[in-house]
Amino acid sequence: MTAETTTRAEGPRSKRRLILDAAIDNFGEVGFEHTKWATIAGQVGIGQTALYHYFESKTHCLLTIMSDELLRAQERSRKATSGVEDLDEALRAAVASSFDVTPRESLQARILLSHQDLLVSPRASEREEAERVRSRELVREIESEWAALLREGMDAGVWPRRDEKVLVRLVLGLLNSVWRWYRPGGPQSLAQISDEVVEATVRLVH
Repeated sequence: MTAETTTRAEGPRSKRRLILDAAIDNFGEVGFEHTKWATIAGQVGIGQTALYHYFESKTHCLLTIMSDELLRAQERSRKATSGVEDLDEALRAAVASSFDVTPRESLQARILLSHQDLLVSPRASEREEAERVRSRELVREIESEWAALLREGMDAGVWPRRDEKVLVRLVLGLLNSVWRWYRPGGPQSLAQISDEVVEATVRLVH
């Protein structure tokens, strides 16, 4: 997408955000495969053809949701740990930030987890490939930032020396696993789950 196209697509009359929100709600609730592109158009109040002004395919929309979710998670983690000098507190803040989300953002996290296989192989479509590459770069950045935090704690003697790559995978695997089963309105609130996962992560790292 060129700069001119991006500006036009993100203008005051843009439907892009409405399309993404409708897609998140549908992909998260009934699944990507069961969501019709026409349903999204109907909910936004535009013709199906108009969707292609913003996304060239349903998969392009999905990949955009995934890259946006990765960026959101990265930015929230950075903000939560900024200026926190105590490494245990920084770890707690980073984990808690993963669950400081709105109901729609929790659906977006579930969508990302459910469709990670899309990030493995190159896409034939240029715009789909751009979002796939963006997502993979964000995944690498997020893993690198977690590794840096864990390495800092190990170097300082706050946490025992471990293989940081394995530890990052274990920590992120624990955080991401929540989105496989958590549902808004379930028996446990996200705040309760967050507290439990924070404590489980601290025990894992220590």
